[in-house]
Amino acid sequence: MKKITLVLLALAMAFGAKVSAQGKFGADSAECVKYLSYYQEYYKQKNYDDALPNWRKAMKLCPPTASQNMLLNGMTLLGREINKTKDAAARAALVDSLLSLNDLRAQYYPKYAVAALNTKGQYMTQFYKDPKALYDGLGVIVATNKEQTKPSLLLLQLNSAIDLFKADKLGAEDVINTYQNAIALLGKTEQTEDVTKAKADIEGLFITSQVASCDNLIALFTPRYEADPDNIDLITNIVKMMGNTEGCQNNDLFLKAVTKMHANEPSAASAYYLYKLHAAKDETSTAVKYLEEALNFGDLDTQTKANYQLELAAFALKNNMYAKAFGAAQKAAEFDPANQGKAYYIIGTIWGSVSCGGNEVERRAKYWVAVDYLQKAKAADESLTADCNKLIGQYSVYYPQKAEAFMYDVVDGQSYTVNCGGMRATTTVRTQK
Repeated sequence: MKKITLVLLALAMAFGAKVSAQGKFGADSAECVKYLSYYQEYYKQKNYDDALPNWRKAMKLCPPTASQNMLLNGMTLLGREINKTKDAAARAALVDSLLSLNDLRAQYYPKYAVAALNTKGQYMTQFYKDPKALYDGLGVIVATNKEQTKPSLLLLQLNSAIDLFKADKLGAEDVINTYQNAIALLGKTEQTEDVTKAKADIEGLFITSQVASCDNLIALFTPRYEADPDNIDLITNIVKMMGNTEGCQNNDLFLKAVTKMHANEPSAASAYYLYKLHAAKDETSTAVKYLEEALNFGDLDTQTKANYQLELAAFALKNNMYAKAFGAAQKAAEFDPANQGKAYYIIGTIWGSVSCGGNEVERRAKYWVAVDYLQKAKAADESLTADCNKLIGQYSVYYPQKAEAFMYDVVDGQSYTVNCGGMRATTTVRTQK
């Protein structure tokens, strides 16, 4: 055993000595240097036709370590040959050789490996006509370079994936995964102008491709969600993808995902969004619950709070929740004077809609209060004048007759307090003449 070990050690030492003796220029260093010099001289003079055969000789004689420029210059020389070559087989062979130079550069000059593979990807996009070959080739580069991948290659990889999808050669899931991976990688790199533009281009391309139809997204994400419903990264993806797809928010999967996301990181914005989703499904009580939850967040600015209160008032009125609508409208007017006109209009409509008991005058007194608020509404916001006047015209016809009011000791101009539907207001008696 010891004898075998000594023999192996001797062979290893001999091999190491041979490599060391060859040096960076290989076994025939003199010939390597000679042809390096020949091709470089022609190359500097831009005499590429004469440079090419000498470069090829140098590539045969010299190891890749002889000169990085030998690889870089070779890309230029082969690129010119590819553009001149018409024969498909010869052209394909030249393209393979060109791409191999990038592989050699990545292997022997690891400091430049990322740049070499990005360059290889650019050559692929220039010379590959088959979208499958391009998609697969770029996939290897993206998997290796990750967030250091040139942004334009991520865009072109997605474009090739979409081409394959349209030709029924790639599934929607693969295209969606390609898109998501590209966006994720761009999110990890420095947000330069180029990166921002590439991200916008990728998102635009994906949206216009219509690969991510709502049905596709539901089919893709439903089993993933059911298998791992607490995976926040997955949930965030579902919300983002379905949220950016037109008409894909009114479904159970999206609602579940948004609800989970809100439970994990509650905010006024997510509570408000859940209000909108439940409102669209006519789930009134749940919608109101989330809108009121949004209003309870302490970091909500006054103007947003006023707008939310106004929206709550309008939604509650629409669903005959008069007391809640009244309270929200009052707060909307208090928080932001700019909302007073709309708030008064809602309150006027509430008074006109609520059902009041009592005698003939008591049942109709609500219309005096309604008109009071409508007058205030159009005074506060001129844009509401037409709508207010329309309701005033409708409500005025329900004023009691003068004789009728007199029977209850009520006369025009008299102060009158109305209590109805949990609301109270002091108004002035008006009768029909």
